[in-house]
Amino acid sequence: MVLEDDYVCCILDHNPYNEGHVLILSKNHIRYFDELDENTANSIIKASRIITKAIKKLFNPDGITVCQNGGAFDELTHFHMHIVPRYEGQNFADFYTEDGETNIEEENRLKETKRKIIDSIKVLD
Repeated sequence: MVLEDDYVCCILDHNPYNEGHVLILSKNHIRYFDELDENTANSIIKASRIITKAIKKLFNPDGITVCQNGGAFDELTHFHMHIVPRYEGQNFADFYTEDGETNIEEENRLKETKRKIIDSIKVLD
């Protein structure tokens, strides 16, 4: 977990598109975007702003994509939002394919990435 409040928790994606790919999950079981209560929705936006600032500072991406896949496209069957650092030349359509070419970090780097993001967020406070 890289960030948490009463309504959401933010974790690194276990199979990241790029280093720093974070998921924001609601703590209460909510499946669809339109089911979010006001407090959870506000926490999601606040967390996405904080995570985005940390990712920009740490990884200097060319851009960041924030997305949420609902309904039949939600593998977790629980609301979650992706914060994904992106770089020129990447075809983001690969994000939605099983065998897309990405700059996925090695599994053993997840702990280091987690530490970097947490430290970066602390500096933002």
